[in-house]
Amino acid sequence: MARLEYRLYEEGSSEFPLLYYYDRIERDEIALRFACDYLVKEGTVYEKTSNAVEDGCYVIYIKQAEDEKIVPFWGKPDGALPEGIKLELREYREFTTDYRLVHTFSFADSLEAMLHLSANYLYADGKEWYRTSTEIDEDRETFVFYAEPSA
Repeated sequence: MARLEYRLYEEGSSEFPLLYYYDRIERDEIALRFACDYLVKEGTVYEKTSNAVEDGCYVIYIKQAEDEKIVPFWGKPDGALPEGIKLELREYREFTTDYRLVHTFSFADSLEAMLHLSANYLYADGKEWYRTSTEIDEDRETFVFYAEPSA
């Protein structure tokens, strides 16, 4: 078990206040979180600026995302799916905040989830999808892979 901290990054500041921490978290979950561009927590969207490995601690630096909003009506992924790590594939479209749900994956294995989350392309709905960003949505207990259909 390890410690993970989310620290607030502010341009030009030498202070990085602690926002959230997890004292006993598995390293595979830390790796999944390191792969995400965004964090949604307590109704706020944060953008990752960087991450670091310190002595005895893993750190993700974040700032509040100025142009991102939560979508309150999405809800948690389908409860009928098997237990495990959930990953939604959502169609990214510029100038909108409601991204169509294309497919929901469920993984019993964190390595399989990591491979999907870090992929440049996923295949679903009879199409190839190119990743634009990824996030962990703690409020909905799922990871999200935003993507556009490949040309």
